[in-house]
Amino acid sequence: MDEDGLPIVGSGIDLTKVPAIQQKRTVAFLNQFVVHTVQFLNRFSTVCEEKLSALSLRIQQIETTLNILDAKQNNTHEEQLQTTEVVTENVRTVAKDPRYARYLKMVQVGVPVMAIRNKMISEGLNPDLLETPDAPVPAWGDDGKAEDSSDSESSFSD
Repeated sequence: MDEDGLPIVGSGIDLTKVPAIQQKRTVAFLNQFVVHTVQFLNRFSTVCEEKLSALSLRIQQIETTLNILDAKQNNTHEEQLQTTEVVTENVRTVAKDPRYARYLKMVQVGVPVMAIRNKMISEGLNPDLLETPDAPVPAWGDDGKAEDSSDSESSFSD
């Protein structure tokens, strides 16, 4: 026995001498347990369905927002492409510029490149642009060659 006077192992009661619980009482306890368990599970199921429904609605809202953003991004991308095409059409490339086009044609027919470069330098054009025919043509005087040629031309006219 422990300090409270209770046996350490077992209750010390002979269970064979204890009368059985009435059967009606046992069935009532079981019924009450089943009813409470079913009520709990029904409430739990209802709460879960409400939360899933709210989550489904939120997912639909997010999908709608993503579709709107995707459509806006596609429109913006298309507008950027159109702007780029307009800018590209308006930009004069080396190949389209008549000052450089004849030199590019000379390269195609096999005229020595050094001779073409020397001729371009003498006319005040940038010979490095022969290597990049799709590059935009610099504005007059941007490459520094045109200004030098105008100075040299003015010295010839004096």
